[in-house]
Amino acid sequence: MEYAGLPAQTVPRRAEWSWARGPRLAIALFSFVIAGGTLGYVLIEDWGPWDAFFMTVTTVTTVGYREVHPLSFAGQLFTVALILGGVGTAFYTATLIATVIVEGGLHGRFEQRRFNRMLDQLKDHFILCGYGRIGSIVAEELHRQGVPFIVLERSAERLKSALDRGWLGLEADASREDVLTRAGIGRARGLLAAVGTDAENVYTVLTARVMRPDLFIIARVESDDAESKLRRAGADRVVSPYQIGANHIVQTALRPAVVDFVRLATSSEFLDLSMEQVKVGHRSSYSGKSLMDAGIRQRFGVIIIGIKHAGGEMEFNPAPEDVLRSGDELVVLGRPESVKALEEEAAE
Repeated sequence: MEYAGLPAQTVPRRAEWSWARGPRLAIALFSFVIAGGTLGYVLIEDWGPWDAFFMTVTTVTTVGYREVHPLSFAGQLFTVALILGGVGTAFYTATLIATVIVEGGLHGRFEQRRFNRMLDQLKDHFILCGYGRIGSIVAEELHRQGVPFIVLERSAERLKSALDRGWLGLEADASREDVLTRAGIGRARGLLAAVGTDAENVYTVLTARVMRPDLFIIARVESDDAESKLRRAGADRVVSPYQIGANHIVQTALRPAVVDFVRLATSSEFLDLSMEQVKVGHRSSYSGKSLMDAGIRQRFGVIIIGIKHAGGEMEFNPAPEDVLRSGDELVVLGRPESVKALEEEAAE
């Protein structure tokens, strides 16, 4: 299994092996020369280990301060052989190590470690499966709204375009359990299945649902008959870009002002107005109170458009007498800071 979270990881396996083998071989040869030279002076000149080591190092590195002790004729011959064999080895080792540092070998390893740490620290994020036409737009919007996510894409070329934006990504099959584990599915907020075909989406959704029964999953669908399959596989929401696009065209033609309002309320580009969902926590002070008694509009200046009850039913334009329960989700419209304050208080 190969992951590609950084551009450096797209290097072929054979090239990676040659880069790793060269410096290791050079260091091994250099260590052998130092050990052999030290042993040679000990045996030929009967020097102590430190004097023999010092003489070997100064000879091989061409520093050549002075001879530690006067050399015999055999010692001189050995020194000549050590210079001829050892100096070349020392230069070869230094050249390879410098090349690895200059051309990014160490930098790539540091980047890989940093990438792994970022993956391990990722939480409350979305796993975006697929970075095609739909996936790239989804990633852009998630980034714009400051939502953490990671891209899973099998195409190295598509993944590179995501990595160039500074986003996290893995070059891998999103339907594999080990890939989803590496992407932090256990800590994820949700999964967005937007890979190339309906069959791949079905398998991805099924794998994710088995691994995380409580995970919120949204799947893209192309054909009508695949929608039921995706739902049976475990998708909480199934979205058809073609159907949504057609509906949007019709609504824009018939009700352009309404469409403009909804776009402004839901777009991250318009910062003065925000439409969000606010969940009533299990220990919230709002639980058991009516909307009038809670005084949400008076205190926060937001409009409650609807309430999605814990049972799943949606109530639009709720009456002031409607009672809130823990687990309910309020669809509210207001300034971002007001919505944020309401969200924090409703969760307490």
